Amino acid sequence: MKQLLILSGKGGTGKTTIASAFIKLGSIKTYADCDVDAPNLHLITKWETEPQKADYYGLQKAYIDKEVCIKCDQCVLNCRFGAIEAGDFYKVNTYSCEGCSVCEYVCPTGAITMRPSVDGEMMLYSEKDEVFSTAQLKMGSGTSGLLVTEVKKRMKSASTNTNLAIIDGSPGIGCPVIASLNGADMVLIVAEPSISGINDMERIILTAKHFDMKIAVCINKYDINLENSQKIEDFCKAENLPFVGKIPYDSNAVKAVNNGQTIVDVDCISGTAVKSVYEKTINLLLN
Repeated sequence: MKQLLILSGKGGTGKTTIASAFIKLGSIKTYADCDVDAPNLHLITKWETEPQKADYYGLQKAYIDKEVCIKCDQCVLNCRFGAIEAGDFYKVNTYSCEGCSVCEYVCPTGAITMRPSVDGEMMLYSEKDEVFSTAQLKMGSGTSGLLVTEVKKRMKSASTNTNLAIIDGSPGIGCPVIASLNGADMVLIVAEPSISGINDMERIILTAKHFDMKIAVCINKYDINLENSQKIEDFCKAENLPFVGKIPYDSNAVKAVNNGQTIVDVDCISGTAVKSVYEKTINLLLN
């Protein structure tokens, strides 16, 4: 199964809008939303069935048994993260706890134990031969990369007779993006013609090159700054990167997304433009 990953160096470029359009254009049966901090692909890819939900366990967190605790302060003195809160009863601030287990080691009475922490929730939609995997990371958790890996594993294990999967990745170049890149066959980078958009595009290209995979670039809302759009095209030419097209700014696209539709569900200029981008991208992926 080929994996096409859609990324952007920053948020707000229209990455999910293009991913949902690709899913509709190709009648894709297997896809995932790996933006676990703020997933929203499910808002456009509507499902009638309820998902199979499962807790995601990330780092272990410390737990203090107040019946055994003697308030000796050893945990407070040795916690590098200030996660132990003293008082009538000692307790652990789970947002600050990094799961290092030093407190468990120094506790003289064994009042502290490490317990699995529910750091998010995974959702797997499955209907006939169609599969959609996504997840929501719990606020304050730092294990987004591990959760992305689980999202992709669930997608692959549930899919059958599928030769192509579309993956909507996270913005930026951090852990969830690295986890999304792992195992992908090609990445389509959605660029924005702004100063920050160009800078972040270059950063994500450098990141993707480490994975030795095919890379293509398209520009969304290219006509909001024609000069910067030309800079992106020139950059791709200089770096010998396939440039697969430009999509104009379209107020009808905004209306479609707000109505829970893809841009190819309505008659609009962005929907027409994305069809060409899709065809060129798939051709590069499969050849």
